[in-house]
Amino acid sequence: MSAGPRILVSAGEPSGDLHAAPVVAALLRRRPDARVDALGGPRLEAAGARVRWRMEDYTAFGLAEVLASIPRHARLLREWRRALDRGEWDLVVLVDYPGFHLRVAEAARAAGVPVLYYVAPQLWAWRPERARRFARAVDRVAVILPFEAEFFARMGVAATYVGHPLLDGPPWPGRAEARARLGIGASERVLALLPGSRGGEVRRLWPAMRDAAAALRGTGGCDRVLVAATGSGAYPGADGSMLVRDDSRLVMAAADAALAKSGTTTLECALAGTPMVVAYAVHPVTWVIARRLVTVPFVSLVNLIAGSQVIPEVLQSEVTAARLAMEAGRLLAPGSAAGEEQRRGFTEVRRRLGQPGAAERVAGLALELLPG
Repeated sequence: MSAGPRILVSAGEPSGDLHAAPVVAALLRRRPDARVDALGGPRLEAAGARVRWRMEDYTAFGLAEVLASIPRHARLLREWRRALDRGEWDLVVLVDYPGFHLRVAEAARAAGVPVLYYVAPQLWAWRPERARRFARAVDRVAVILPFEAEFFARMGVAATYVGHPLLDGPPWPGRAEARARLGIGASERVLALLPGSRGGEVRRLWPAMRDAAAALRGTGGCDRVLVAATGSGAYPGADGSMLVRDDSRLVMAAADAALAKSGTTTLECALAGTPMVVAYAVHPVTWVIARRLVTVPFVSLVNLIAGSQVIPEVLQSEVTAARLAMEAGRLLAPGSAAGEEQRRGFTEVRRRLGQPGAAERVAGLALELLPG
């Protein structure tokens, strides 16, 4: 058995695997004697973790899949409780995946093992009262949005803003490079469609986005339509559009404007400097509940970070082809004042996101929590 620190890192889905891997790499550079056991995927494995539990066995999308995964998660939690009680790990690092990870954090706290949480649950939007339970379960939280540190501090959580991991990604392609790779002329007006990667998102947003793009193309509002598509996603009626699979950054870099789903996609567009319209639609029952629970004024991360409406948000029943075409048309117009105003707002958002190096900062927090 290694004489160095023993660390459990848990990342239950692909985005967590992506964010956790550079943290583990940074940890092992500083403490090559550490043993890192993980729930994760190929990126964590490549970073040097011993992936004892494959995230593919636990990740679930869709109601039926989520319900079917509950017994597997319960068995894993029991296994980890026993291991924590035996003193198998000196530190637990949890990445996103809040439903399961809050229970893991509570088990670690009961066993006297320190917990670092990275990519905190968005309790500030939905469940601020739940932050007190979160505060009791974790020793430190590394947050990736600049306003989160103050929120968690008010709730009694020791929170550190480490910067956003998007800033540590590969450099963005330039507009000219992106267009050359896609065979698009420099003077063509290009609209990007970013309907998301999850099935529910795509089903709710794709028809309105597709029809808005067709209307703009039909009236000369744009010359090309690019779709940021997943590797296996289906996009019915996409005739006349170019599907670019598994390379959303290339799509954003090449576009003059975008119709985007809410979430991290909006931050990516802002970093690419691409003006956008954000569309957000959920199941009607979820919407009714959300209107009662949500405590923030915006749905997009760009507007939340800016503290003002930098980009238009089209919500729920307003997500129609006509509305999206009207909003996108303003951004695609030659010399668009609306587009320039958004770009000025993106400069402030980029400033507020801070500097690259999130993974190194998280690794430093983890080492501080190690006993001894």
